Amino acid sequence: MIPRRAHSCGSNAPVPPPRGGARLVCAAWALALGLIAAAPAASANPSARPAAQSPPPIPAEAEPATAPEQTAGITENGLKQMLAGKHLYLRGGYLGDSLSFNIHGALINHSPQGSYTLCGVVITKVRLTKHKVQLVGIRYGLHFLGALPSEGLTNAVSWVRITPKKKVLKISIDRERVIKPKKIKRKRHGKRNQPPVPTPAPPPPSQAEATDAVTTSPAHAAMLLRQALNNVFAQQIDARMIAAMPRFWRLYYQAAAAHTDFRPTDPAVLSQDSVDRKAKLLSITGPGSNHYAQSSGIAGLALYNVVVGPAGSAEEVAVARPIGFGLDANAVAAIRKAKFEPALKDGKPVPVLLNLVVEFRIYSKLTSKPAPPGAANKPVHPTLPGPYSVEDHH
Repeated sequence: MIPRRAHSCGSNAPVPPPRGGARLVCAAWALALGLIAAAPAASANPSARPAAQSPPPIPAEAEPATAPEQTAGITENGLKQMLAGKHLYLRGGYLGDSLSFNIHGALINHSPQGSYTLCGVVITKVRLTKHKVQLVGIRYGLHFLGALPSEGLTNAVSWVRITPKKKVLKISIDRERVIKPKKIKRKRHGKRNQPPVPTPAPPPPSQAEATDAVTTSPAHAAMLLRQALNNVFAQQIDARMIAAMPRFWRLYYQAAAAHTDFRPTDPAVLSQDSVDRKAKLLSITGPGSNHYAQSSGIAGLALYNVVVGPAGSAEEVAVARPIGFGLDANAVAAIRKAKFEPALKDGKPVPVLLNLVVEFRIYSKLTSKPAPPGAANKPVHPTLPGPYSVEDHH
């Protein structure tokens, strides 16, 4: 038997027509073999397009780091550590027993004003709410113990309580309220082409809501509160406090900063020892006291540097040995109204520097009648250094 010759689908020899669709079978095999051969070539070619797959996750962009002190809000315990039990100075010289300040630390109610020497404060209670910082404290007067500017001011002042017993000083400071931002929810509509229903406008805010300061940032609210506290209180007699004082106090602190005594602004002012005839005081009205000094038993002597001009009037006054309790302002006012005999040099009136001592007394029941002799000099415990006596010190 003669064997049948094998043939391939790709042969050029004439092939008898296959039985029943053999040609279609060869074409299918050729297509399959072509796909199998092309698969490894595609995977080996790096430029070939990879098979479709899910995209890799996009890493989230890192947010910039923020310092903790910028993001942290102020807590009640933090305020207690900042304020409670410390000697503070109330800026502005406000003498009222109930003071209210806005979010910027500006006074919003009415209060009489006086010397900074009546504005020492010690906070005893602190309460923090959403809208306010409420403080309770005691007011103190500054009683100077007779130190010259050149002698240093470290131990030159005693704090004397002037708030009566069973009474307190109340201070409130408005704060910026922190709210959470509202999330806007978008409503889904049934038809895509249907326009969204307009949201009705909110009603106008009431007067209380309009004046209520709000923010979504705790850091901003904390920063604003710190600024308000700095505008209300000073932890020490700083440059800002000195700039707000009368000139006679500014000259005192300028000399203390330079560790020297007062020097007149005009270099042409002479000393009493360099003139032919010294200047002398002709008349002066005794300075008045105040109920703070009277109720606290503050009395004694104070020293002031006075530039007496050629016209026989006080041209410049500076504190040399102050007494405090608001009495120095009374003394300076009396000195400015006093009459002097001017100094002479070569027969002409010249300006000179004069040291003037002013006495403060304790009066009976705040009248013009002085207390019995020796009452002002009677030692009251505890006895303090300097020419003054004091009833209570802190």
